[in-house]
Amino acid sequence: MPRETARRGMTGRAVVSLVVLAATVYLLLTTAPRLGLDLRGGTQIVLETKDSPTVTADAQTTDRTLEVLRRRVDALGVAEPMLARSGDNRIIVELPGVRDPREAVEVIGRTAQLSFHPVLAAGAAPGDSRVLNDESGQPITLGPAALTGEGVDEALSSIDSQGGGWLVSVDFKGDAGRSWERLTGQAACSPPGDPARRVAIALDDKVISSPQVSPQVACGVGIVGGSTQITGQFSPAEAKDLALLINAGALPTPVEIIEQRTVGPTLGAAAIDASARAAVIGLALTALFLLAVYRLAGLIAVGALVAYAAVSYAALLAVGATLTLPGLAGFVLAIGMAVDATVLVFERAREEHSVKRGGSLPRSVSRGFSGALSAIVDSNVTTLLAAGLLFWLASGPVRGFGVTLSIGVVVALFISLVLTRLLLHLTMRGVVARKPRLSGLTHEGRVRRWVNRRDPGFLGKPRRWLMVAGAVVIAAIAGLFVAGPNLGVEFTGGRVIEYSTSAPADVERVRDAVSDAGFPRAVVQTSGEKDISVRTEPIDEDATERIRTAVAGVAGDATEIRDEQIGPSLGAELCTKAMLALGLAVLAQLIYLAVRFDWRLGVATVAALAQDVLIIVGIFAWLGKSMDGVFLAALLTVIGYSVNDSVVVFDRVREVRGQRRKEPFSRVVGTAVLQTLPRTINTGIGVLFVLGALLFLGDGSLADFALALLLGLVAGTVSTVATAGPVAILLDKRWPGAGRPVRKASPTRQRDDNGAVV
Repeated sequence: MPRETARRGMTGRAVVSLVVLAATVYLLLTTAPRLGLDLRGGTQIVLETKDSPTVTADAQTTDRTLEVLRRRVDALGVAEPMLARSGDNRIIVELPGVRDPREAVEVIGRTAQLSFHPVLAAGAAPGDSRVLNDESGQPITLGPAALTGEGVDEALSSIDSQGGGWLVSVDFKGDAGRSWERLTGQAACSPPGDPARRVAIALDDKVISSPQVSPQVACGVGIVGGSTQITGQFSPAEAKDLALLINAGALPTPVEIIEQRTVGPTLGAAAIDASARAAVIGLALTALFLLAVYRLAGLIAVGALVAYAAVSYAALLAVGATLTLPGLAGFVLAIGMAVDATVLVFERAREEHSVKRGGSLPRSVSRGFSGALSAIVDSNVTTLLAAGLLFWLASGPVRGFGVTLSIGVVVALFISLVLTRLLLHLTMRGVVARKPRLSGLTHEGRVRRWVNRRDPGFLGKPRRWLMVAGAVVIAAIAGLFVAGPNLGVEFTGGRVIEYSTSAPADVERVRDAVSDAGFPRAVVQTSGEKDISVRTEPIDEDATERIRTAVAGVAGDATEIRDEQIGPSLGAELCTKAMLALGLAVLAQLIYLAVRFDWRLGVATVAALAQDVLIIVGIFAWLGKSMDGVFLAALLTVIGYSVNDSVVVFDRVREVRGQRRKEPFSRVVGTAVLQTLPRTINTGIGVLFVLGALLFLGDGSLADFALALLLGLVAGTVSTVATAGPVAILLDKRWPGAGRPVRKASPTRQRDDNGAVV
């Protein structure tokens, strides 16, 4: 029976794998990717804020308007847009891959002033009333607004089950719920059929719904519960747009669309080709490394990586994610890091077979999965917690990063726990079972042989380790004060200069000329049919003249038609939300680690994470590298890698301490570090090939992206030993008990894939 149960388990994995792979192939063949502004260009809309009777359209009001527009763009499903203030009262919006620009223009440009009014009886027309047409075109008299859209908590569109069409459900917040009760309670005092029994809901001075209050509602009581429904035979698109506008909020001031045009990609074909070659070379080197180290098991790992790439990419297509070059580079890196779980299983299988128990190869592989399962799940759950909070609380590119990261984590779990295990089950039999050396999992490996000769007491003096780590952090942080951070145009704003050429210019040649003139990070793209736009950091008039000369040298005749200062595309509100989301993500990880492991180990993990971030930021400051949106994405990736590395080590700490209860905790941590070192080195080398290729062969911005990740890889690995371990040891000395298992350690009886007890 147990053997039959194991066989059914493998059959289930096979069915699930086939279904997922079939869906992946279907999506890859039938779904076109949505490319970002850097790869394909998009639609550029220039909005101008206007004075209203109560608000002056100044720079501060325009900034508030920009943030409302950003929420609307996010709700439209447009990932990686570019929004920036131009001058005091203009906003530039660039939307990649928008299928219907006219619809997007209509939605983001509406002021969306939502208000709820009592409907007055016929003949009643006090001085503060007004007459509008209801949704059927009949005139009705509205009293003053009882509440506005500021009292709305959330709006959702759904099908109207009482009659055809769609409706919008509205939940109120704070005192707005009581205002709604008073408004509907007053209307309920009028008899059915009387106009005064109606309540009008207006959007931008247009009545979108004016339903009668139900006869079941008592006079003076009203509709309780703090929610209502807006009906009006809406189409699905109308209901969705209405909910979007209500949720995003009203624009602080009216806006006018003064220009709309198509813009070209911000990156050239040469840069894209170079980055693509770098990614292919890096992945090829990673595959060769896995084959050299793990032989047949390495071939399975390569197949799993290919499957991971295909399934992850198909998932991104399925959710309609916009693909940008930094996003694709991060995706390539995720492929390299996805090997981590597989390497963890392989090294655990080697340990089980050649160090601990020996026995048959299939049984060692099964034990390897069982032993690595806890570390795989814990490391991915902590990453998923961060990704989820980044998605729910942040906005703009940070939110898009949360989506990509979440997909990568879920797919990695499927590949490692389902597909890889199935492939190993099918291959580690027959000839391989009789000649296990072919598998690559029966020998210790050079790193493990070296580890076995090391003394695990090397962390016996944790304060010395922390002193060295502290000195490195201080030296790095000094760069922020001595050299100063070089913030990119996304954070500081800059300048947009537009030139009109007599004939269509070769944008690739213009991009090279501007770079040779001393502006390698300038964003050069076509704007309209013959115009060229150059966006760069704040520059003086001499620099502006150098750019004009460079453009004219290629285009022949270049007339400047626009020169404007622009604000940051990653504004204060977006940065605040990103920092809030990141802080809560770290807190959530700390709570999870405190429950799953121990609070001391959670604090140690966060300490190592903070050290990694400070070191990378400081080194970039010393090097004068630009800290832009791409750097922000790299920093978020480093945080995930740092936590993942610490979790793997501390998972082994818990296991070792359960086996060696009387051994000093410093030796327990040292043993855990040494036992997981083969996994750390092999995973690091695999990622290193990808990063090295991107660093030396990729485009300039991607080279900095790879540099940040390379620094994070080294810092994250070292900080686990030099910071997380010593902090945990010191905390255990002050409050004993770190790393103790939840229940008493004892030999675990379970069955392998053949049904045998292990």
